[in-house]
Amino acid sequence: MTHLQAGLSAETLEKAKVELKENPDSLHQDIQEVRDLIITRPDIGFLRTDDAFILRFLRARKFNHPEAFRLLAQYFEYRQQNLDMFKNLKPTEPAIKQALKDGFPGVLSNLDRFGRKILVLFAANWDQSRYNCFVDILRAILLSLESMIEEAELQVNGFVLIIDWSNFTFKQASKLTPSMLRLAIEGLQDSFPARFGGIHFVNQPWYIHALYTVIRPFLKDKTRKRIFMHGNNLNSLHQLLQPEILPSELGGMMPPYDMGTWARTLLQHSYDEDTDTDPCQESYTLSVQDLERNLERNMSPKTMKRSQSVVEPGVLKRADKVRSDEENMQPLLSLD
Repeated sequence: MTHLQAGLSAETLEKAKVELKENPDSLHQDIQEVRDLIITRPDIGFLRTDDAFILRFLRARKFNHPEAFRLLAQYFEYRQQNLDMFKNLKPTEPAIKQALKDGFPGVLSNLDRFGRKILVLFAANWDQSRYNCFVDILRAILLSLESMIEEAELQVNGFVLIIDWSNFTFKQASKLTPSMLRLAIEGLQDSFPARFGGIHFVNQPWYIHALYTVIRPFLKDKTRKRIFMHGNNLNSLHQLLQPEILPSELGGMMPPYDMGTWARTLLQHSYDEDTDTDPCQESYTLSVQDLERNLERNMSPKTMKRSQSVVEPGVLKRADKVRSDEENMQPLLSLD
């Protein structure tokens, strides 16, 4: 075992070897082979290239060197294309702090039987009367993942996401646009070095099925296979995640989830400090609409920088026709 594997339990070391093809004897060579590919993408600023950082990308892609490098490139490319989204990315930033305190995300204290960290999102907590910046929720989730992925055990074992759609209204759903959801998919699926073992929808109304139909073409096959629609049948959820570790809202045996649990972990003494600013007014130089326009521009073949590398930039492509900018800015569900 090298120092890069320090802190891993014997069980996790074996999992890394069997599932991820991680070999301690060739670990430094694997990392260097990924690092050597950086020269093929001069259009990207790789701000961090140390061994421990590159290793998490190798683990996320089961030590497939080209795929690990593709993910590394997309990680920094995503940040280059959405600079304002990553400005002041810290827990005390007002909009992020509010999202964290609202439970975006919630993080359960217990791991599942596979050693995976469980994230929970109670969708109805998106209080649009106080703030409606969906992008701030995404920022809080990405910030949380950045914190947790520092733990080597989670690099190997991964995460599980549960989204409870109870009391999530049609009006709330109507505020979501394809551009917003695509931004989230690109940031989580294609640009972050985390292994997601399952994404569970519970108590989802019919219009969430409609949302899923819209975003499905953007999802990779392996992502689709890991999405479970449980509806009101919590027994099917419990067949995959033991109720002993779940809060009572999800039919589990633990007490109701305290939305401030993870926020207190990140914010510590700053948790109770109030801010007088509207979290949606000062979180960006650009508005959400500007971010969406930037996303559309960056996704356009006319403006996308082409690499001389055989590794293609991380672009989400629809299997069917590309929507026009005007159509893509419309809510997925319109209110009469």
